[in-house]
Formats: sequence, C-alpha cells, structure tokens
Amino acid sequence: MKRGLWFLTFIVIFGCSSDDNMEVEVDDQMEEQVEETPPSENNMTAIVPCENGMAGIYPCNGYDLVAHISLGEMSAEEGNDIWGWTDAESGKEYALMGLDNGTAFIDISDAVKPIYLGKLPTATSSSPWRDVKIYGDFAYIVSEANGHGVQVFDLKKLRIVSNPPQVFSADGRYTALGNAHNIVINEASGFAYPVGTDRDDQFNGGVHFLNLENPIAPALAGGWGLNGYTHDAQVITYNGPDNAYVGAEIFVGANEDQVVVVDISDKNAPVTLANLPYPNIGYTHQGWFTEDHRYFILGDELDEVRQGFRTRTLIFDMLDLDNPVLHYTYLGPTNAIDHNGYVLGDEFFLANYTAGVRVLDITEIEGKTIIEKAFFDTYPANNNTQFAGVWSVYPYFESSNIIISDINSGFFIIQKSN
Repeated sequence: MKRGLWFLTFIVIFGCSSDDNMEVEVDDQMEEQVEETPPSENNMTAIVPCENGMAGIYPCNGYDLVAHISLGEMSAEEGNDIWGWTDAESGKEYALMGLDNGTAFIDISDAVKPIYLGKLPTATSSSPWRDVKIYGDFAYIVSEANGHGVQVFDLKKLRIVSNPPQVFSADGRYTALGNAHNIVINEASGFAYPVGTDRDDQFNGGVHFLNLENPIAPALAGGWGLNGYTHDAQVITYNGPDNAYVGAEIFVGANEDQVVVVDISDKNAPVTLANLPYPNIGYTHQGWFTEDHRYFILGDELDEVRQGFRTRTLIFDMLDLDNPVLHYTYLGPTNAIDHNGYVLGDEFFLANYTAGVRVLDITEIEGKTIIEKAFFDTYPANNNTQFAGVWSVYPYFESSNIIISDINSGFFIIQKSN
C-alpha cells in the first residue's frame, strides 16, 4: 500500500485517540517507520557544525549538532515528549524524555557528553504517548496507557546516580484518573492540569485540577469539561493587555475542533470566556502564548493531510480574552505536519515531525510577518506529511542548548551556530 494511503488511516489514530485497539495499530505503523529511519551518528565526542546546509547526515540552517543518544541506548523503541529541569542547587541541566516504555533522565551538564542516567518505567503498560512536566524538583508523568495515572518522581535523586543507567522508582502516584494524553503545570499557582483523559470521566476528557501543595501527593481540586475533550493546553497567570484579567489564571485548551479560553482562578467555578473556531479545521492540537500574552500561536495537527496545506500555524490576537480573533496564518516551506511549539523571546520553536525543528522569527508578529530563521532536521529521509521525526522540543535552558525528542531516532542536543 502506498504510504499516503496508510497514513490517512494512521494520522487520526496517532494524534487524537486513546482507544486501546487503536494503540496496537499505532505501534505497528511506528515500527514500520523506525525501520526506514537513516542511520544516526552515535558515540559523538565533538560538536558537529552545520556546514553547507548539513551537520553530518542532518540538514540544518543555523544550528549545530551537539550530541545524540539513540533509542537503543535507552532500551526503547519509540520516543515521544521531552521537557527539561535545572537543578537550582548545582545549576546542572537535565533532559526528561518520554519513551514508549517509560521516562528517560539525561544529565546534559556536559552537553557534548550527555549521560543517560536511567529510566522510570511506565506505571502500567507501554504506550506511544507519554508526557512529562515539572514543578520545583518534581516531575509529573502521564500516559495513554490504561490505568497509568500520574507518576511523581523526585528529581533530586538524579544528583546521586553513581552507576548509570539505573532503573528508578516513582515517589508517588495519583490514580484517581486512568490515562491522560498530556499534563500542564502552572508553577506560579502550584497546580497541575492533566488533560486528554477518558472521555466518559467526570470532566468529559477535559481538564483535572490537581493541587500540588504536597508535591508527592497531588489532590483533586476540581475540573472543567463543558467543551468536551481537551487534547493539550497552556495555563498561565495572565499578565497581558486585557486589564480585566490581569492576575487571573487562564486556561487555553486545544479541544479538537476549537480553541477554548477559560478563567480557572476559582477552581470551584471556572468561567468560559471564549470558544474559537477557525477555517479549515483538521485537529486543534497545541499552542503557546507569546511572552507578552498578546498572541496565541496554534498548531493544527491534521490540516496538512485533510486540506493539503504546507505546515500551517495560526496566530490569534488575544487583546480581548472575551473576544479573541484570528490574526494571521503562517505557512511553512514544507508539507510536514506541525506538532508541539514553544515561544522563547521573539522566537517560536516548532516541532515539525519529518521537517525537524523549525525556528520562526516572530518579532513582527503584530505586523503579520513571520519568517523562518533556522532549522535542524533529525529526520533526513524526507519532509513528507507523515508521523515520523521530531515529536517535541525544549528551548528553555539557560545554557541555550536545545533538546529534541525524535520518535524514530531518540534524543538530540543542538545549539546555535557561531
């Protein structure tokens, strides 16, 4: 069967579903893609510069390859989400990468020689979907695996790993929910927000509010699901141009066929502020605010397939949180699918599956001008419209090292070229 045909079947399953039978099909498709991935560069001892559009085997522009750890080195078959933690005591930087069978912890304080410290195994079964975020010195991990709940891991244990890699154990586990697609944390408020849970749970697959006052034992403080299933979200303590909501805790959810804006300051009485449909919806997937909280940058995961767009990124003007409007639509240079995206300063880091990580200059976002300024492609085989390559990217380390999770090839560190 031609790749394009099986992909149309696969894409809805991979991006949106938590059905167990569908997960089996996803695993089969992912294995097919892993076999087609080009060989990687392991055992690196020096930075591979981006020269003449290539860093070794990887297409690039403006970023060098610093390090790579393969899935095999982490005893895994598939990679998924990624996040970072900086130890406030030592200043060391660590990568937390989701795998099909657990969560990997990697010491990147010497970025050219990262150390795979070990893995926290999945709480139940393997799954292509796993998500991790942090609050203080604790990691919170969810998965689409049945009955997984929220694992809690004390990151301070990474300070004393004497014989890596180790098999770690969780320090806590919240089991009042089963599976979840993602977890969001607002460190300013001390709440975690699992989303994409069972569609027939008490919040309709929406968001659960978990109080992290006792970080080892999250406590349910409410939830919200009036607009149904939430695939992913961002929660902020708002400090933007709408004076009516400065200081409020604002939830912006990607709810499959719309963006929803909710004031969740009062956990007992959330208030829906706006529902945002937009043209040519494929699957409303994930988004991130600009740092001034004026614009929300959204990725739709299925529009490249269903409507045939080049990579499409939608920008909403959030000047009035009760009445946001679609401000601008950016089309990238390839037909690859967009996945997770994050803002740092005047740059938007986009995990673009087969097209790698794309770095967009959003300095002139108000004037409806967005320009791709750099990229690093961990999937050199092609830029096709398929689920392979980069799942996510984390750009927030003080060192400016960028960490990447690749579904097929594992863990990467890149840095800006001199």
